[in-house]
Amino acid sequence: MPLSDHEQRLLEQMERALHAEDPKFASALQGADLRALFRRRALLAVIGFVLGIGMLVAGLVINQIALSVGGFVVMLGCAWLAYASWRRIPAPGEIVPVARRKARAVTGKSGRQNRQPTMRRFEERWQRRRDEGNL
Repeated sequence: MPLSDHEQRLLEQMERALHAEDPKFASALQGADLRALFRRRALLAVIGFVLGIGMLVAGLVINQIALSVGGFVVMLGCAWLAYASWRRIPAPGEIVPVARRKARAVTGKSGRQNRQPTMRRFEERWQRRRDEGNL
């Protein structure tokens, strides 16, 4: 269901505010293009499949059963990876949720180890903005 014009404007305003307030975090949320990532995986799997065929044929030519079996296993694995990657490619306009990244434990000078979770900080910022009347 598409967003209304008001909702779209509000979303764009929130996005601009996020970019202005914390550009590093906003760029981290954008992340990589999932379409390109899954297409690249599928392409690499197809290349691996072709290499598996080469291993299979080479094993048959030089009479090495282990090489042929290995080539067949590589072909199966790459075929599965290509299918799974191709199936997960999002549609051009589809909104894909950002995967949650594990927070790395940072020790030493920065002192980030005791920081609040990101969502709590966002909720507090949101509440402050609402209380100040910025929205």
